[in-house]
Amino acid sequence: MKKKGWIVGGGSVVLLAVAAFFLFFRGNGKKYEFRFDKVAEGDITVYVTATGTINAVTSVDVGTQVSGIISKLYADFNSVVKEGQVIAQIDPTFLQQSVKDAEANLDRAKAQYEDSKRVRERMKTLFEKGLESQVNNDAALTNFESSQAALKQAQATLDRAKINLAYATIYAPINGVVIDRKVNVGQTVAASFSSPTLFTIANDLSKMQVQTTVDESDIGRISIGQEASFTVDAYPDEKFSGQVSQIRLAPVSVQNVVNYTVIIDVNNDRLKLMPGMTANVRILVASTRSVLKVSNMALRFQAPADLVDTTQVNEMRAAFMSRGNTDSSDTRPAAAVTPGTEHTGGTDPAVAHGWSPDRGGGEAGANGGMGGRRKEFQALRDSIQAAHSGQLSREEMMQEMQKAFASRQSTEKTAPAVTKPSRPGTGTKFGVTQTFPEYQKSSYVASHETGRGRIWILNAKGKLEPVFVRTGITDGKFTEITSSVLKAGDQIVLGASSNQETVTSQGTNPLAGSGQRPMGGGPGR
Repeated sequence: MKKKGWIVGGGSVVLLAVAAFFLFFRGNGKKYEFRFDKVAEGDITVYVTATGTINAVTSVDVGTQVSGIISKLYADFNSVVKEGQVIAQIDPTFLQQSVKDAEANLDRAKAQYEDSKRVRERMKTLFEKGLESQVNNDAALTNFESSQAALKQAQATLDRAKINLAYATIYAPINGVVIDRKVNVGQTVAASFSSPTLFTIANDLSKMQVQTTVDESDIGRISIGQEASFTVDAYPDEKFSGQVSQIRLAPVSVQNVVNYTVIIDVNNDRLKLMPGMTANVRILVASTRSVLKVSNMALRFQAPADLVDTTQVNEMRAAFMSRGNTDSSDTRPAAAVTPGTEHTGGTDPAVAHGWSPDRGGGEAGANGGMGGRRKEFQALRDSIQAAHSGQLSREEMMQEMQKAFASRQSTEKTAPAVTKPSRPGTGTKFGVTQTFPEYQKSSYVASHETGRGRIWILNAKGKLEPVFVRTGITDGKFTEITSSVLKAGDQIVLGASSNQETVTSQGTNPLAGSGQRPMGGGPGR
């Protein structure tokens, strides 16, 4: 019995030992599975999306300047009218009586004028003969002048009454189509405080415009002349095209969100579009053809520290620290060609302001172009040191060089003048005499949309190596890269998952300090 108990106890100890081994010695090891993608060559198209309302280019609200009862209507919804055509009639009875009253007042004023004129002539004759006093002569002259002014006033009152009578007949101000009628026969309209609207007439429905609102975060990428496409719910399978014709400066704030009104001109020859339709608009702001592009996930991925090839990182740091003493024959690894992102010694001002060897193309960008830029970089550094008698510290030198590169960059990317004369051949809008230059905001330049990014590749050791690239435009899913280090078909890492956790866009970055923002001009925005 004791022997059997001993055997059971020994087996328990063995099981506990095996469990402890796997728990403490094998459980800490992480096994990673990587998700890969390839550098592709293709097109990138960037759109700004918005919603808007379709309206006629020119529409006029027809009102009335006099009050009264609508006695006749000569136009209805969808009526095609011509300029000067009678479209409504207000009951003129009261207005005709006002004209008769004004005529009677005019006759009275004429009689008073003639009487004062005769008295004035008689008093003047007697005064010249010395038979009347100066006081009576002046009184006769004043009475004559007053009656003369009263006659003019009566005539003006009659003219006003006739004008009001004429306003009782409503005419079409433009050629077009009645798209709205707001009154009926027998309805009383009052024009005491504001002119009531009777009809809305659209000038030409074959030419429409989309009035859309664009968020302030996207308005900087909108320019006059950009192509736009949109759909409407009435024709969900059909795309309509237009062109940006105006960017209005007046901000429209809705719930603390600032928007700007953008006008898109549309050709409506088929008369499918109707006023008031809601348009889902896409404005083409930038496009590239046959460029290298990578998934935005690859640019956001941050490798965990235990996966990074520390040998490669150390080489990059050493190369960064010693690059000022190397020449164009430098043969460092391709991943270290673009320094400036290591935070061990500060940010390279040349890279921070767009002066990177990656901007070259092919062999020239990787070798000859890099040497020329490095020589220019060293020449600038030497000139700054000479200007300060070689007394600058490392930090002061970095600040001075950052200022110099920032000044050069602002000179290269100077925006065009924002005030331009009106474009020839476009004519003026209906009812507006354009005699002043037209203000236009600066145009969007897609080539200025550059930044820096980092991509990870898996080497033969099973470790991750960083590759620094310069980024271009992004469509939200893919980002353009301009780098001679990568080529189409190269395999890159999108993410890594282990038996303990999933690593995608989070993790410890061995090349950056805490709180580093995602790199890259496109996906980092």
